Amino acid sequence: MTEDNNNCWYVIINPHAGSKKTQEDWPKIRRLLEKEGFNIECIFTEYQYHATELSIAAIQDHDYTKIIVVGGDGTLNEVLNGVFKQNLKAPTEILIGVISVGTGNDWGRMYGMPSDYHEQIKVIKKNKTFLQDVGKVSYLHHNEKKTHYFMNIAGMGFDALVAKKTNIAKQKGAGGTLSYLLNLIAGLFQYKYNYVDIENAGHRIFSGRIFSMSIGICSYNGGGMKQLPNAISNDGLFDVTVIRNVSRMKVIRNIKNLYDGSFIKIKEVETFTGKQFKVTARPKKSVFLETDGESLGNSPLLFTILPLSVKVIIK
Repeated sequence: MTEDNNNCWYVIINPHAGSKKTQEDWPKIRRLLEKEGFNIECIFTEYQYHATELSIAAIQDHDYTKIIVVGGDGTLNEVLNGVFKQNLKAPTEILIGVISVGTGNDWGRMYGMPSDYHEQIKVIKKNKTFLQDVGKVSYLHHNEKKTHYFMNIAGMGFDALVAKKTNIAKQKGAGGTLSYLLNLIAGLFQYKYNYVDIENAGHRIFSGRIFSMSIGICSYNGGGMKQLPNAISNDGLFDVTVIRNVSRMKVIRNIKNLYDGSFIKIKEVETFTGKQFKVTARPKKSVFLETDGESLGNSPLLFTILPLSVKVIIK
């Protein structure tokens, strides 16, 4: 490692995050970083999963150990996958700071991160590090088995449909929390319930029709919806919320309760914790998957917790 790279932050910027807000705000963010004395090397992403490739190259080819993500939860997820898929250093040797410019910023909500750019940069400068858990999921994509890592929430069923519709809307320039909410309502009239089996460490804990299922490390997704209200991000356990077969009108009546987590009190909701979960769909059907807002693939799904495996800067 060179002394320069040891003291330098590798900054990965997604210019399309926040409905291209990053592209507009980056000059201001750069000035603030330089004002606070950061030594930075900057690079822009150009396509989906580019941030994964850039973070792998930064670590393996250039020996960087400190990365700042400028973008949204999706960009952070891509960098996380780069940190775990590179083969030079242990993931905990890499330090990740975040400047949120995305439309959801749900990971930051877990830690009460500020929304003001200057305040976020001050948080990074204070260098309060935290080891949090990471989820690993295996799934099928076009019948090929793949692996993905996530540090917030994975969603299945209705959640995956809404994420897919929202991602399509983002490509058309219509992102944001309102877009997510509109797609949630529209998706209610398109979604067909899945019949799934859920196993916890080899023991079947649920069989039946579900509306949606969330599994993760942190509490929020969808721009502030508290899907896993009891999640603790460093306890070595997944939190799981399963919403069983529920009427569409009841979903609409309880949308506001998604934002404070109180929806888990309704009779159609079950919650679990554990270190490994397997999700299969039947008969001969698939349940689809999204992680941190990114549409991935379909079942069978195997989730495994990786305790205290990523080092981040929090408030």
